Amino acid sequence: MKPVLTIEYCPKCGWLLRAAYMAQELLTTFTAELGGVTLRPSETSGTYTIFINDQVLFDRKEAGHFPEIKFLKQLVRDQVAPDKPLGHSDR
Repeated sequence: MKPVLTIEYCPKCGWLLRAAYMAQELLTTFTAELGGVTLRPSETSGTYTIFINDQVLFDRKEAGHFPEIKFLKQLVRDQVAPDKPLGHSDR
């Protein structure tokens, strides 16, 4: 079974578009490796957490910033397809 990625975001903060953009980028890059990407509005203000199968991959509050898409693709790749080249995102 392919892993499912979940992006939990704060709707009060206006982060839906950021979450949707990252979901689109990840689905485009990992079409064959992911079982899907779910966007989940959080009830906790300031939340922007990315999970793979309920395991935290990235937490904005912990990191102190949002992930750059290049970095996020590398994190996801390391979990779901370690041998997959990412082209310009590997540089």
